[in-house]
Amino acid sequence: MKKIFGAKKGKEPPPTIQDATDRITKRGDTVDDKIKKLDGELARYKEQIKKTRPGPAQEALKSRAMRVLKQRRMYEGQRDMLYNQTYNLDQVAFASEGIKDAQQTMTAMKAANKELKGMMKTVKLEDIDSMQDEMMDLMDVSNEIQESLGRSYNIPDDIDEEELMGELDALEADMDFESNSVPSYLQPDKESDLDSELNLPAAPTGHSTAPPNRQQEDELGLPTVPQASIRS
Repeated sequence: MKKIFGAKKGKEPPPTIQDATDRITKRGDTVDDKIKKLDGELARYKEQIKKTRPGPAQEALKSRAMRVLKQRRMYEGQRDMLYNQTYNLDQVAFASEGIKDAQQTMTAMKAANKELKGMMKTVKLEDIDSMQDEMMDLMDVSNEIQESLGRSYNIPDDIDEEELMGELDALEADMDFESNSVPSYLQPDKESDLDSELNLPAAPTGHSTAPPNRQQEDELGLPTVPQASIRS
């Protein structure tokens, strides 16, 4: 039976907006080519009319030029109509692409919303608040432990704070005095002070004379007896 009547042909898919736009654009290009051809004929008739004297020949050229001009205007009207159709198709294509983008956006948002709901089921605000409270309590206990471990055993608890402040002020005053005064090891030495500290005798001059009131001594260091007292 299929050989006699033939198989049923499948329906062709409807043309898309892009297909329609391409077809109309191709027709518009054909019309433009025709208009350019008529423009060339009009320019040629115009030159011939200028060169021809008034008379039957010139009138014949004018009638041909009028016919070509009418065709040109007809093609221009068709071209404008095709341009309008192309503009409408572009608008429809833009709207269609916008709808497709909106559909994809809605699909992505629905998927994200579903995923977010599933994640929110596993996270509860009450659990987060309870965890935060527990963390704060643990931090307080940790601080107390650190303070207890860092406490010194040698410092008594009954120390007078005013007495400590007085000692601190005195230390600051001593530090200020020491910082403003020049250390002794940086001060210049004085000869008199150096001599008095060392207590050294004066250097000899060459001839030493005994003091007039000092009694002479012998070889053994005993005082000598004057000769006059011996004679007597």
